[in-house]
Amino acid sequence: MELDAIWILLGLPVAFVLGWLMSRLDIRQLRIDNKRSPKAYFKGLNYLLNEQQDLAIDAFIEAVQNDPDTSELHFALGNLFRRRGEYDRAVRVHEHLLARGDLKQQERDRAQHALSLDFLKAGLLDRAEDALAKLEGTSYEPQARLARLAIYERTRDWSQATVIAKQLNSAADAGDFSQRIAHYLCEQAQDASPPMAEDLLNQAIETAPQAARARIALAQLYHKQAKPDLAYKTLISVMDKAPAAIPLIANDLQQLALSSHQEADALARLEASYQQSASIDALEAIVKLQALQQGTQTPRQRYVQHLEREPSLSIAARWMQDEKLEHEQFHPQVQRALDKAVKPLLQYRCAACGFSAHNHFWHCPGCQSWDSYPARRVEEL
Repeated sequence: MELDAIWILLGLPVAFVLGWLMSRLDIRQLRIDNKRSPKAYFKGLNYLLNEQQDLAIDAFIEAVQNDPDTSELHFALGNLFRRRGEYDRAVRVHEHLLARGDLKQQERDRAQHALSLDFLKAGLLDRAEDALAKLEGTSYEPQARLARLAIYERTRDWSQATVIAKQLNSAADAGDFSQRIAHYLCEQAQDASPPMAEDLLNQAIETAPQAARARIALAQLYHKQAKPDLAYKTLISVMDKAPAAIPLIANDLQQLALSSHQEADALARLEASYQQSASIDALEAIVKLQALQQGTQTPRQRYVQHLEREPSLSIAARWMQDEKLEHEQFHPQVQRALDKAVKPLLQYRCAACGFSAHNHFWHCPGCQSWDSYPARRVEEL
């Protein structure tokens, strides 16, 4: 019994010394780890600021290996991979974060959003759509819906785009998407049967009463159905609701006026619009209607009046068509040169990216902007 007590007394100091040594070793290792991790982290930041992304990635990988539980380092590393175009590595980083069971919900949502950006940048739209759908009900919901809207526009899935745009339109701080919804309905109407197309276009008019596209498309639909009176009435509503779009409908209005015997009414309306805001298209429609009436000005007289009001090379070229030149044999060559010079001036140009085209677009094929094409020709801008 006395021997056991002696061994216990002798073992206490030994245990104390061993415990003290182990604690010192743990503290030393902790200090080494703490020194190593921030050093690698700040080294990565330094490389990143100097735009040395390869070295920055190596430094962040070292930092993550030293402290695998640090989520911020994972986000930084994933963003670097995405910026470099290494989308598969970015996806693995963010999927690793999502697989962690100790991740807070806020950071989990952040990782889910980062993963959806990886898929978007990689062009994996179906996987991006699924990843973005999982962000419903989170703080990233508005951003996710906008991204899904861009996907549906890109894939021309107008029905899904309409659903998302309506959700965004009902949100308090997302902005007004009513005109965008009207465009989606018009896009769906292009491929629908006449009764369905008419219903979709009427929905678009109800959604965005001041928008011109749906009314113009509805008038064209009535014209195809041999309903000139309805078509003419619909175009008149464009003049009332969206006067800025009158240059786009002037030629159709003139043709429908002939079909529905509304020449005098159309001429009076076009004249009133032209007096407020002169446009080449409105002038051409007026000239065609006046040619049917006796005692009115000739086309060349109207062209001269327009030139006095607005200098226009295209109108000058049209005036020259019937002008007698001193050397008449050279008139075709001169006219051909004028027509070639005028052609670019009669195009439409996107106000967002500058993409020019002979036709007017509601959705720019260059930058994908909506309503970025003014209704006037390049020469009139």
